[in-house]
Amino acid sequence: MPNSKQAEKRLRQNKVRQARNKATKSRVKTQIKKVMTAVDAGEIETAELEFKTAAKKLDQAGAKNVMHPNAAARKKSRLQNAIKKAKASS
Repeated sequence: MPNSKQAEKRLRQNKVRQARNKATKSRVKTQIKKVMTAVDAGEIETAELEFKTAAKKLDQAGAKNVMHPNAAARKKSRLQNAIKKAKASS
């Protein structure tokens, strides 16, 4: 339990930020899953459309430091490579 007013306020702020970060991470993961599902199903057009949304969400998460910007870039790169690989095999 916080012992000072300052500590109480920090606790409140941290809870709000934690909820916001959790929601952002959840949206990013869901979007990545949509891209990978489309790639696995061989639906390249759908995967490319979902990738645009996923790239935007990853960039936003990286910019807000919800996730490290390099981690966001790495995930985008891996998604793009998965789409290219699926496109080449079909």
